[in-house]
Amino acid sequence: MSAAPLAVDAFAGMPDTARRIVDAAIETFAERGYHATTTRDIALGAGLSPAGLYVHYPSKAAVLAQVSLLGHDAALQLVQTALADDAEPSSAARLRTCVETFTAWHALHHKVARVVQYELGALAPDDLAQVAQRRRAIESLVEGEVRRGVERGELSVGDPHGVTRAVLSLCIDVARWYDPAGRESPQDVASLYGSLVLRMLGAAPQDAAPARPAPPEDQ
Repeated sequence: MSAAPLAVDAFAGMPDTARRIVDAAIETFAERGYHATTTRDIALGAGLSPAGLYVHYPSKAAVLAQVSLLGHDAALQLVQTALADDAEPSSAARLRTCVETFTAWHALHHKVARVVQYELGALAPDDLAQVAQRRRAIESLVEGEVRRGVERGELSVGDPHGVTRAVLSLCIDVARWYDPAGRESPQDVASLYGSLVLRMLGAAPQDAAPARPAPPEDQ
């Protein structure tokens, strides 16, 4: 079954003021980039003075670190859940669910994902090390499922590690170009990518065929 876009809020439960700061930072980082954003920009977007922001975060680097860590935690949780779904009978089916869910999240939360995926170079070394750990965990989970599919004869892949990286890169790049005002919904992109990835993985024809569209989400 085609996965519906998951509106996973990576920042749920944060105190109101800290959440306003994070939301303002995401908007400005996604629009201008980390280095072109000032602490004052973030504070004004959150309805605070720069001094008010410093009560909650010592620097804009600390805000970026929290956005990146929590965003990666949300992405990792999505992948773990998709690949642990016992209702899916095969590695091909689980990978399709994983790809569609991962892609849809990067489209639905494209601003958060843009910051999380494309501002890695601005992270402090300790923060980057924590993020890298989460990224390796995501890659390991997906590659493990690819290898299981190959061992079972469901997939035909000569280089599981390289193909896994290509698959994740395809999903992640959605955050760079996705426009919610465009013709494609997150689910449209997710369904397309699910089919494309299974073809990349050499899945059996019945597994690689387009999935039946999921029912629309409740508004």
